[in-house]
Amino acid sequence: MPVRIHHSLHLLALVLATFALGGCSSINERIGSGVGDVLPQWAGGLPPDVPPRRGTPEYEEYMKERERKRLEPASNNANAAVSGSAQPASRPPAQSLDPVH
Repeated sequence: MPVRIHHSLHLLALVLATFALGGCSSINERIGSGVGDVLPQWAGGLPPDVPPRRGTPEYEEYMKERERKRLEPASNNANAAVSGSAQPASRPPAQSLDPVH
């Protein structure tokens, strides 16, 4: 079967498409994680209550605040969560319980 110019053009088009798709994957690998941060939630971006990414100054501040809340006495956390509602009779008051860490 002789090789015609028509076959060569199809082969060249296939090779060029392969390289183009390969280039897209390398671009997505580098900038894909950053694009999700700036997209609105309705377009597939991150929701507003997602913690910051690791390695950023905001992440360090977030972790310090989280640790501070974790080390707070349990009675302060329970009082803030209950905010004046009556506790069930089967449970002892929150002040008599030790904090769980």
